[in-house]
Amino acid sequence: MKSISHKKLLPPLAVVSGVRTPFAKAFTSLAGESAVSLGQAVVTDLLQRGDVTADDIDEVVFGNVSTPADAANIARVISLKSGIPFDRPAHSVSRNCASGMESIAEAWQIIREGRANVIVAGGTESMSSVPLLWKPEMQQWLLRSRRASLLNRIGMLTELRPGWLTPVPALELGLKDPSCGLSMGQTAEVLAREFGITRSEQDEFALLSHQRATAAWERCFLGGEVLHSVKIPSHGTPVTKDVGPRAGQSLDALARLKPIFDKEHGTVTAGNSCPITDGAAALLLMTPEEASSRGLTPLGYLRGYAVTGCDPRRMGLGPVYAMHRLLIESGHQLSDFDLFEINEAFAVQVLSCLKAMNSDEFARQELGHTSAWGDIPLDRLNINGGAIAIGHPVGTSGTRLILTLLRALRERGLQRGLASLCVGGGQGMAMWVERELEIDS
Repeated sequence: MKSISHKKLLPPLAVVSGVRTPFAKAFTSLAGESAVSLGQAVVTDLLQRGDVTADDIDEVVFGNVSTPADAANIARVISLKSGIPFDRPAHSVSRNCASGMESIAEAWQIIREGRANVIVAGGTESMSSVPLLWKPEMQQWLLRSRRASLLNRIGMLTELRPGWLTPVPALELGLKDPSCGLSMGQTAEVLAREFGITRSEQDEFALLSHQRATAAWERCFLGGEVLHSVKIPSHGTPVTKDVGPRAGQSLDALARLKPIFDKEHGTVTAGNSCPITDGAAALLLMTPEEASSRGLTPLGYLRGYAVTGCDPRRMGLGPVYAMHRLLIESGHQLSDFDLFEINEAFAVQVLSCLKAMNSDEFARQELGHTSAWGDIPLDRLNINGGAIAIGHPVGTSGTRLILTLLRALRERGLQRGLASLCVGGGQGMAMWVERELEIDS
């Protein structure tokens, strides 16, 4: 592993406010909304809160993975549709599952270099809108058919083969790593075997996610970060809360689900994995000095972040490497943090991270330590539920984690939090946040 050393901290960045849409499983309540309209909804809501006007926004940065064909630079389309002046630039970023966090990091860099003072950063994803693709043979046939005369088109019908008529879901391609040839679920099975994590352990963690998310909705915590409603164009039905959390979820129900990535010996099921999800989130970012000059009280502050790479076959361990790097560079220990968020791509993925952090062997072989370097108690991790219950719109979750974590710190009167995600392709990203600014921390 490449050596890591302490480095000078970035100037802090204020998170003035944030909002997200409700999250919904793909092809359900939000299927009629595009990634653009979801992103527009959260940016418009931020501007309607009165902290700033559209004219105050200097730039917009948005994360997105499944780029819509009609919005190649989706951030720019969202910006213009939200009423932000056309002379304000906008760009889109993609770091797979960490795209929503990458947008924040890029906004931070832009503000730091003085290019902008006030930025909206976020993420959006409509996984319902990921297209179906024709097989190459069918694509070639269709292209030739377009150029052919009517008589020749009729003759070309004899060339069609039944197998060509079955489209390939682009979502399946997107969730498979091209370098190692494994789907994201198969990489989770790799970790289950490596760390000896049982099916029952995974189901118990999944149940806890549902219980916590349900409780967070019941006490109106999660409702405090969600738009009042998102209307579906085709139905006109408002969506007011996350669709995923199940109040009646049980271990018995989870145990009845069959493995989907290794049908004979696997342990990863639809119940202990995050669902494919639609949703968007956005944050209003500026320097602490800018916030003070505007008379604004920030929700919290960003203090540092780290990005690392890892073996794509073990991509779920990305948070371990990213958090370790951030702690070394900042001079902190896990015990310095009050709350943690690790995106729940799979129950086994989070549990593997916790085991890796507690493993002397992993520390020696992977991190260059003589012994295990930390522990995250479950009662401080994902305390309001995670992606298994809430959902994981891949371009959005990084933003959602920061918003939820800052609000959780404020609700409990705590100070410091750490959020992290694994990233398809073998990466990890982590970000350190604080409720109140502590320059000497």
